[in-house]
Amino acid sequence: MNTKTTLPKGCKLVSIPHVGDERGDLAFAEAQGTIPFDIQRVFWVYDIPAEVKRGGHAHWTCSEVVIPVTGAFTMMVDDGTTQAEVRMESPSEGILIPAGVWCELKDFAPDTVLVVMASEHYDATGYVHDYSTYLKTLKQ
Repeated sequence: MNTKTTLPKGCKLVSIPHVGDERGDLAFAEAQGTIPFDIQRVFWVYDIPAEVKRGGHAHWTCSEVVIPVTGAFTMMVDDGTTQAEVRMESPSEGILIPAGVWCELKDFAPDTVLVVMASEHYDATGYVHDYSTYLKTLKQ
């Protein structure tokens, strides 16, 4: 990531601890430590065509940490005031997306796998998928 990039409020890069030796590398994350919330749901995304966009929504109450396990992608984060794009390409660095921040993932490298740790169980009613509605709601 460009260190001069200003991330939207509440977003931050998260260093994922890892250890390695001649057997390979091991990375780990812990709730209320590496991940700043109790993890209620974990999911991973893979077999993503390069031209596809994922995300395109915000969660009103759920926070997430997104980590590229393999490959790379570009994450756009937007809080309605500040917008930033971050190239995510290291399994030892994730990005915290707090509740209320719009995000979109694009420009996937071949064979990308990403893992997401969420602060809440899945609830379809907690999402907003329309950007203009998102902005309008923020102004209220």
